[in-house]
Amino acid sequence: MFAVDIGIDLGTANVLIHVKGKGIVLNEPSVVAMDKKTNKVLAVGEEARQMVGRTPGNIVAIRPMKDGVIADFDVTEAMLRHFINKLNVKGFLSKPRILICCPTNITSVEQKAIREAAEKSGGKKIFLEEEPKVSAVGAGMDIFQPSGNMVVDIGGGTTDVAVLSMGDIVTAESITAAGDMFDSDITQYIKKEYKLLIGERTAEDIKINVGTVSHGERKEQMDIRGRDMATGLPRTITVHSAEIGEALKESLQMIVQAAKNVLEKTPPELSADIIDRGVFLTGGGALLHGIDQLLADELKVPVFISDNPLDCVAIGTGILLENIDKVAGRY
Repeated sequence: MFAVDIGIDLGTANVLIHVKGKGIVLNEPSVVAMDKKTNKVLAVGEEARQMVGRTPGNIVAIRPMKDGVIADFDVTEAMLRHFINKLNVKGFLSKPRILICCPTNITSVEQKAIREAAEKSGGKKIFLEEEPKVSAVGAGMDIFQPSGNMVVDIGGGTTDVAVLSMGDIVTAESITAAGDMFDSDITQYIKKEYKLLIGERTAEDIKINVGTVSHGERKEQMDIRGRDMATGLPRTITVHSAEIGEALKESLQMIVQAAKNVLEKTPPELSADIIDRGVFLTGGGALLHGIDQLLADELKVPVFISDNPLDCVAIGTGILLENIDKVAGRY
């Protein structure tokens, strides 16, 4: 039996793995639970995510990816090895080729770290591709023609904005205002306004269930529980969409500014194409209520949310894997 080629979306929040010929076969949080005393891995993925903020002192739930790059090399390697072994894609004598995605502005040292982690976890040959390019392919955009395509990929750790033409990136920008920063903004807002401490999972629930970009468009409310800073006791409060919109304002403005910067650096002919084709939103952040309208108003171009924003990068790795032999010469 020969090894199968696999594509990995190594995200700050989730790891998605696409196996050639099978589609997306794994989608789990990028979390590893470890025993501090023995350095032993106790759980990986969803099982480890359940432990975030709920473990005794000797067990820590680590997110080894930060801002789209490896923050803890050994833990990332252990996580990748666990996922690859779980899929059983290794051959009898051969190892899989792996296509892995990274943000646009990472350094060569960070690229080397991703490559090494993938090699150590069981990959034979490692191909690195830039995330906005892969997500554009996964969103169904034909980036291999001589025309301008713009994608805004709002992930967990980074937002990548890029204009693509002829199968490559023309201009791009990568910033750390993304899903994790939204969660952090919400946590800080609740702490400041209500003197209540909440965990990152609660912040994420608030973002998904009542979060919005535009004032007055969404009128949801949600009861949340946390620890009162004054008394140290548990307390329940109700939060509303409008105040969450207020909490996210600054981070969203950074994303708008990054998109404007990329458009300003884009050649005029490609800018004209973008007015015709519009901008595609991918990544989990594309699901934030009203974000497409905000970008459309600010950039003065049509903005569309791709069909499966969460899976675009993984789907893109699958399409590129099909053509890996054609493009392998580029790596």
